[in-house]
Amino acid sequence: MPTFSYTALKNNKDIVKGKIDALDARSAREAIKKMGLLPTKITDDSVKGSGTSEADKKKVRVKAIRSFSLKDKMEFTQTLQILTSTGIPIIETLVFMENNAQSPSIRAVAQELRKNIIVGGLTLAETLEKHRKTFGRVFVGLVKAGEDSGELDKTLTRMYELLRKQDDIKGKVIGALIYPIFVILLACVVVTVMLVFVFPAFKEMFDNLGRDLPLMTQICMSAGLFIRKFWFIPIIAITFIVLAVKHILSNDITKRPIDAYFLRVPLLSELLKYANYSNFLAVLQVAYEAGIPIVDCLYLANMTLDNLVLKDAIFQATSKVQQGTHLSVALRASNHIPSMMTFMIATGEQSGRLGELLHHCTTFIDQRLDSIIDKFTKLVEPAMLIFIGAIVLFLALSLYMPLFAAYG
Repeated sequence: MPTFSYTALKNNKDIVKGKIDALDARSAREAIKKMGLLPTKITDDSVKGSGTSEADKKKVRVKAIRSFSLKDKMEFTQTLQILTSTGIPIIETLVFMENNAQSPSIRAVAQELRKNIIVGGLTLAETLEKHRKTFGRVFVGLVKAGEDSGELDKTLTRMYELLRKQDDIKGKVIGALIYPIFVILLACVVVTVMLVFVFPAFKEMFDNLGRDLPLMTQICMSAGLFIRKFWFIPIIAITFIVLAVKHILSNDITKRPIDAYFLRVPLLSELLKYANYSNFLAVLQVAYEAGIPIVDCLYLANMTLDNLVLKDAIFQATSKVQQGTHLSVALRASNHIPSMMTFMIATGEQSGRLGELLHHCTTFIDQRLDSIIDKFTKLVEPAMLIFIGAIVLFLALSLYMPLFAAYG
């Protein structure tokens, strides 16, 4: 029977170390709890004595994992949680996913992780750390906390709920943007067809009128003829604009003023704030319940923020907490944190129920986000109708004004 070394808390304050014989880590953890101790770290001595040194761990070859979507990560986490909660070892769990997962990405990830663990003698968290770009720092940090506390299965359950929540938020935001994006693309197609095929067909008729064309008609005619002759220039220009925008948004120096501007736009600022803080609070709650120190919780949660202005505000609050300031006080000092959020956190700190209040705060933020998305969708629909109507009116006037002038 394997022997496990453990570190545990007695009466939630005294650190106790020892060894225990058990079938697996889960059985060891249960046995330690029956002794009236709270396990914080459990290590299999047979793995420790396998001769794997730190130098050997660093020599483990890491193969880059190219694509691993949020859906793949959710399925991977759910399968890992279900199998590990039944006491199945990590290696056997990864072998199962390697052979039975429907997604090729999950099979490739499971194979790579299994090889790293076997060859390098790494823990799951250490293996995931080598693939941080694939899983993200939040995922790696929470798994490490789960392993250190001996409650990996519970942490994976929280992680799955967190990923599912992020997928729901992503779906809601994308759903709210699909309609305006579709309308804009449709308008571009209609305008292009009109300029390239319709207006040039009327050129000879307009020339025979013997009158100067209205300015808007001249613009449409010139644009249509230009696109027909130099069609590649608009394609190059659009490609350049897309790449330039992508570069601007990937550079913190240029992205920060854009993020600051968006936070000043009515309704859009609320949508961005609540979408960002929904993920932030969810990670903060999961990390706190996993037993991670509050400062580390804030660092992990801050990684989920996309808006750099909000990210800077939380970073400053984290620095104040690190210096001894209460979390609610540090967050209240920022002008970008919803007052309800800081009030509920302050209540949780005072009552000693911070984890519970973080859960209620997350629920409030999610409900507020749903309300904002609904309001945003209702405002976008008439705005898009006005936008399409203006384009149709401009094209119609450009096409028929010369004819009206000729018969007038």
